[in-house]
Amino acid sequence: MGDSALSEFLASARPDAAPIVVAIDAAIRAAAPLQSAIKWRQLTYGVGGDFHHWICAIAVTKKQVTLNFHFGALLADPEGAFRQGTSKFMRMLDYTSPATVDAGLITRRVIEAVSRLDYFKANWQRIQAGDQAVASSFD
Repeated sequence: MGDSALSEFLASARPDAAPIVVAIDAAIRAAAPLQSAIKWRQLTYGVGGDFHHWICAIAVTKKQVTLNFHFGALLADPEGAFRQGTSKFMRMLDYTSPATVDAGLITRRVIEAVSRLDYFKANWQRIQAGDQAVASSFD
């Protein structure tokens, strides 16, 4: 599923975005044995084929390649690298060239996201509703 999803995604992406996508994909695969599929026009990664609670996804726009973290707001960001998304949980990392891809950063965030997936699945509704006790216990 993984390599074919990557190939299919690259076939539909801007040609100049391909090296960036490949570099991000390699960093994700180095972090965890995730499955990938094209979901919501993104190359999406999940644990055990669970794309409802996906970990991250690569999207290509006209200007950049973005790595979206489904529950990125609940992940550490000591580097200050995340950009906030439109949802309460979504956080993104933006890339404009292969040289800007920090594989170490991606690997750390993916490992952290996988390790906290069960907590997110059990508590996302309470966090969404504003339960600060649950959100702060995640830290």
